Amino acid sequence: MPGLETTRIDAPHAPARRIGLIAGWGRYPIIVAEALKRQGLQVCCLGVIGEADPALASVCDEFLPVGVARFGRAIRLFQERGVTEATMAGKVHKTLLFQPWSWVRHLPDLRTIRMFIPHLWTRKKDCRDDTLLGRIVEEFASEGIRFCPATDLVPQLLLGPGQLTDRGPSAWQRKDIEFGWRIAKEMGRLDIGQSVAVKDQAVLAVEAIEGTDACIRRAGQLCPAGGFTVVKVAKPQQDMRFDVPTVGLGTLQSMTASGAKVLAVEARRTILVDHAEFVARANQAKLAIVSIADTHPQPGADEAAAGGDAWKSTSAIPEAPCPSRER
Repeated sequence: MPGLETTRIDAPHAPARRIGLIAGWGRYPIIVAEALKRQGLQVCCLGVIGEADPALASVCDEFLPVGVARFGRAIRLFQERGVTEATMAGKVHKTLLFQPWSWVRHLPDLRTIRMFIPHLWTRKKDCRDDTLLGRIVEEFASEGIRFCPATDLVPQLLLGPGQLTDRGPSAWQRKDIEFGWRIAKEMGRLDIGQSVAVKDQAVLAVEAIEGTDACIRRAGQLCPAGGFTVVKVAKPQQDMRFDVPTVGLGTLQSMTASGAKVLAVEARRTILVDHAEFVARANQAKLAIVSIADTHPQPGADEAAAGGDAWKSTSAIPEAPCPSRER
């Protein structure tokens, strides 16, 4: 109306979407947190004590240390902050379970004890990675906290198919990749590990609880001549919410220290940390690194039916350099 002043009232800004992050060992959780922040999301991080990098405190909106056996506390912290969507990133070394008096030293809370009674006390269920991590996800979901794959939130971290390095695998090394791929997929199907080291179509080392880096170093001890190939793949039944194959500068260090010359990983199901530096260092070390698209998720079954040759057509090993990251 004339003579009356009007005041514009702006609608309040909607609060930023909040994501919970359970962070384990390595650079991967930091890269995930940085990517989420660039998207304008609030990140509430629970850092596993003894595993998570303290640098996460300067990246995330909130950083709270939590014990590896304190899932009751972890759920409660997320609930108090209104977190209903979360993701996992980084490794928690399972060898912690097998140290003397491990559960006494980690002081599990009551909820954790109840969660893992069938696995660690009555032995009614096994302690494979998928079994334990699946149980954790179920427990959070029972309280309204849904876990999603970190790669859904930051898909740019997944490698596309192609040759990453200037140097590609030789004809003999391509045969080792094909051979190792079949072995690694079977190990993944059994939920033993995701990596295998091979030379001249013979298995040098298979990853189990020790992790990929230790597997590579053990292969180097068993093959002082070096020149072997490392193959790292996703499990045929891979749950992308956790335990996604990841490679980074630590992988390169283990390879160069042990004499490995080739690394083959699975495209679209492998995370590469510090992409530019990784490729630069790999080229400097004259390594051959390829990311291969597996067009058949379970080669073992078809191979048995086809007399052993079916797998060869399931992956495309690049002959020449091509883009290494999907856009």
